Amino acid sequence: MRIATFNINGIKARADVLARWLDESAPDVAVLQEIKSTDETFPRDLIESRGYHLETHGQKGFNGVAILSKAPLQTVRRGLPGDEDDMQARWIEARVAGVHVCGLYLPNGNPAPGPKYDYKLAWMARMQARVADLMAQEGPLVLAGDYNVIPQPADAARPDAWREDALFRPDTRAAFRRLTALGLYDAIRLRHPAGPGPFTFWDYQAGARARGDGIRIDHLLLSAQAADRLQDAWVEEAPRDWEKPSDHTPVWVALDDGAGAAG
Repeated sequence: MRIATFNINGIKARADVLARWLDESAPDVAVLQEIKSTDETFPRDLIESRGYHLETHGQKGFNGVAILSKAPLQTVRRGLPGDEDDMQARWIEARVAGVHVCGLYLPNGNPAPGPKYDYKLAWMARMQARVADLMAQEGPLVLAGDYNVIPQPADAARPDAWREDALFRPDTRAAFRRLTALGLYDAIRLRHPAGPGPFTFWDYQAGARARGDGIRIDHLLLSAQAADRLQDAWVEEAPRDWEKPSDHTPVWVALDDGAGAAG
C-alpha cells in the first residue's frame, strides 16, 4: 500500500496539478490538506472519475482535509475531538484495508506568541489525546499531513531563520516530541536518518525553491505495527516544479502486507 500526503493549497486553484499527480504517481491512498473548499463544492468528479473513493472535511476558503483511496474507506470520522467549539476543518480519519489513516492539517500558529499560537498548542494536545486512544488499539496507524512543525534543525536549510517562528519554537517541538513518545516513528527519518533535508515545503517568495531553501513540515508518523511493514519512505519533489504548483510537495510511505523491520 502506497500512501501519500499532499498539501494541495487550494483544490480548485491546483486542480490540474492534482489530476496530473494522480495520473502519474497513482497513490493507493492520498491525504490532502488545505483543500479550501466546502464538502458541497469539492470537485468530486476529478477524483472519483479516476477510480478513487473520497471523503472530505471541508471549510469555505480555508483549511479542509480529504482522504481518497482506491479501496473503500470505512469508519470515517471528521473533526478532532476535545473542543466542541472548534469549527476549523483540520482532521479526518478512516480505515483503509486494515490500516487506520488520519489526515491532519495542524495550525500554523503565527504570530507567536499570541492567540493563534495558543490554539496551535491546544490543538496538538487534543491530537495527542486522540492518538493515544488510537494507539491503544495496537493496530497499524498512519498519521499523515501538514504538521506545520520543523522537528529538528536538520529539517530546515536555514534553521536560524526559523528560531522565533511558530513552526520551530521550543514549545512546538516539545509538543511534537510528546506525540512521537506515544510510540510513533517518523517514516522519512527511518529511511533518511541524516539531514539536512529532505524538505517538503519551499516558500513562493524570494526564489526559495531555486535556492534550495526548504523546510520539512509534512510528515507521516507510524505506529509500531505500521512501521514493521515499512518498505520505503520518500519525498516526491517533482510536483513542486510544475506549472502553478503548491508550495508543498507530496511525501510517501510504502507498506507491505506482512511483517518486516521498522528500521
